[in-house]
Amino acid sequence: MENPKAQKLLNKIQRDLMRNGIITNTIVDDLKELRPYAVEEQNPLLAKVIRLTFEHIEEYQTFDIPIPEDEPVEGFEGENEETSAVDPQESLDYLLSLMAEPKNKVNALELREYSNNLIAYAEEN
Repeated sequence: MENPKAQKLLNKIQRDLMRNGIITNTIVDDLKELRPYAVEEQNPLLAKVIRLTFEHIEEYQTFDIPIPEDEPVEGFEGENEETSAVDPQESLDYLLSLMAEPKNKVNALELREYSNNLIAYAEEN
């Protein structure tokens, strides 16, 4: 995100997450406050991911979306299988780090994957 206030808020969200874990009402409020910056920067993908994220946390009281999978690294195959447990805090932290630079092509692809996974999760549950 380009706006210094948005960057500051994003850093605050990540610090709070690392210190306290997922405190639902705090993180939802902060994400709701962050979303208008994405709209202002005319980044509809980021605005959508932020909205889907806070709606998911509000609804399920956690962040149960896995980190998008990379290509398997030799020696580590199978570690990211869907059967592995999702670490909500780690996945949310990773998503927040993607939000910091949404114009990066790899980050944009992963933000889109998070968006698709959030939508699919809501449809399944």
